Amino acid sequence: MAALVAENFRFLSLFFKSKDVMIFNGLVALGTVGSEELFSVVAFNCPCSPARNYIYGLAAIGVPALALFLIGVIWNNHTWNLVAECHKRGTKNFSTAATFLLFGSIMGRAAVAPVTWSVISLLRGEAYICALSEFVRPSSLDKFPAEYGAEVLARFPCKDVPANLTKFRDEVTRRLRYESQLFGWLLIGIVAVLVFLTKCLKHCCSPLSYRQEAYWAQYRANEDKLFRRTAEVHSRILAANNVKHFFGFVALDKEEKELVQEFPVEGVQPSPQWNAITGVYIYRENKGFPLYSRLHKWAKGVEGNGPTPEGHEMLFLAS
Repeated sequence: MAALVAENFRFLSLFFKSKDVMIFNGLVALGTVGSEELFSVVAFNCPCSPARNYIYGLAAIGVPALALFLIGVIWNNHTWNLVAECHKRGTKNFSTAATFLLFGSIMGRAAVAPVTWSVISLLRGEAYICALSEFVRPSSLDKFPAEYGAEVLARFPCKDVPANLTKFRDEVTRRLRYESQLFGWLLIGIVAVLVFLTKCLKHCCSPLSYRQEAYWAQYRANEDKLFRRTAEVHSRILAANNVKHFFGFVALDKEEKELVQEFPVEGVQPSPQWNAITGVYIYRENKGFPLYSRLHKWAKGVEGNGPTPEGHEMLFLAS
């Protein structure tokens, strides 16, 4: 029994390690759901006034979605790699397909949170009911009193209506909630189909085998982790050396003293090296050998970002 549990745990561990992007997107979606629920409980308050309901309802759905989208773009490393690429080298080394792939990757990841927000808002229905209650045609309501118009319909979301209109308020609310949830389910279906087609297209167009793609993902993760860790230590030791040069001594704790003794830092890397390892990277090979990153490419002494006579560009972007 213990062996079976251990094997299942090992399988789950490997599965989640290989699905880091999926897990990240799932966490983003869950966080968005929680935020939307909190917003609906604490902040959402329909004005129940003609001409204001529509603007407020659309803003409650659209403005947070736009903010989440921009945050997703800002947090995506591909965004700043693209900015660095355009600033240092321009986009002359990118084909149309590569450019489309890059923007698709940025926009796709950034869309997770806003789409989740929109779906939850539509499924809840409050914002949709608030926005469209005043536009319900009185003639579509059986025996609706002729003396009441859009001003009364706009108050339906707040339940502030005359007693003789209660049944009409319930009918309008039920109808609008049905429409809102229908749009929410349709949005879920459309997104699911798009994700499925995108995954199929990505794997069909990938120049890599499944195992090599998994290896590339592991390499990128390890390179990034080691680079950040080494950069942190290097910058600390360099700072310690400069502080010592200024004051004549530097106050280090035991761990920092061990680092300074173990890893002597003589200087810093010149700007051309930083520029060479910074920017967008699309998978390429040189003489049949894979180059998994800009750092890998720099270490092998391969110049430029475009295809070379002895190498060729593979239109596949790191996810």
